[in-house]
Amino acid sequence: MIQGCSSNAGKSYLSTGLCRYYANRGYKVAPFKGQNMSNNAGVTPAGLEMGRAQLLQAQAARVTPDVRMNPVLLKPEGVDRSQVVVLGRADLELSRLPWAERKRLMWGPVQDSLHGLLAEYDLVVIEGAGSPAEINLKEGDIVNMRVAVEANALVLLAADIDRGGAFAHLLGTWHCLEQHERNQIHGFVLNKFRGDARLLGNGLQWLERRTGIPTLGVVPYLELPLPDEDAYSLQPAPQASGERATIAILHAPAISNFDEFDALVHEPSITVHWARQANDLKGASAVILPGSKHVAADLAWLHETGLAERVQALAQQGMTILGICGGLQMLGREVRDPHGVESSASFPGLGLLDVETELAMSKITRQVATNWFPSREPLLGYEIHHGRTRPGPRAKPLLEDGLGYEQEGVLGVYLH
Repeated sequence: MIQGCSSNAGKSYLSTGLCRYYANRGYKVAPFKGQNMSNNAGVTPAGLEMGRAQLLQAQAARVTPDVRMNPVLLKPEGVDRSQVVVLGRADLELSRLPWAERKRLMWGPVQDSLHGLLAEYDLVVIEGAGSPAEINLKEGDIVNMRVAVEANALVLLAADIDRGGAFAHLLGTWHCLEQHERNQIHGFVLNKFRGDARLLGNGLQWLERRTGIPTLGVVPYLELPLPDEDAYSLQPAPQASGERATIAILHAPAISNFDEFDALVHEPSITVHWARQANDLKGASAVILPGSKHVAADLAWLHETGLAERVQALAQQGMTILGICGGLQMLGREVRDPHGVESSASFPGLGLLDVETELAMSKITRQVATNWFPSREPLLGYEIHHGRTRPGPRAKPLLEDGLGYEQEGVLGVYLH
């Protein structure tokens, strides 16, 4: 099991690397994370929803993704609200319960999934979340030390040394644990190290004298073009010489599935700019409205920042505007929410695409093979949305089966 002293310590990357390492050695490996908090989600071949990090880890392990690898997925919709996905299905009733009551009900699926994988695979590589030293959250833990004890896992505790304070992080985390939890820690890992390892001096021995735990690895800082879980990681692509087209992607508060733009971020001929205010669209060649976990809130934010009016003006000037999933819904005339999935109200969209959307209680989650119009070029992807969208006469088909529409340079698609 990989646990971390903090968020962004590199747990997902280390777990992914171990999945591939042991798969290469001939083991049947499964990844596992009891609870993930991320709006980056994908769909399994069975049509069930799970975190993108565990989908990537399953790919690294060369096994078919299984929702038991991420039995609980929390998808934030605001500061104090999140949608709960259990074993691949959104549970709206559970989502409305207070946090403490949810935790009690979610341990069962986590426990059952863990033991199912342990029985079926040679090795399970488990990823923790945040830090096991968050004592205010410990009573409801279903992802860190409770899982380690349940699985009797060998825990590697990782610290991000690039941030500074790694030795204090490791020692402090160890001190915050109960003795039976400390017994699960097999070793420390210094992650994201830059420079000469001799600069560590006697730090590793100092740490082992105080804890009895050896440091088993010093992992170099690697620029890995792999998906990230958190919007914290969103940065523009490195600048390069020569002229490059600039694509502006709106970075709304409830942005989701932003990792699907990694291909653009790493494309040498393109500069990706994450736009948070109207001035950020200056010089853009095209604008993308990405997926959203809370369309109503993100639309309100677009108006507050002036981005809504700027996008409308750019569309009238002929600039290409692309909306994906929630972005498609925002581009339409209206979004209705009769079941209170997000807001219990109807709200107008940007009016750039002649479509209307109604949010349904059930969520569509499926892998899809479709075709562009008019070239019939095949596309593979997945759907993951509550919206049911109906076009008006001005919206022309862009993808088959109602998956995409086009109107005078404004494009909207449901396909991720």
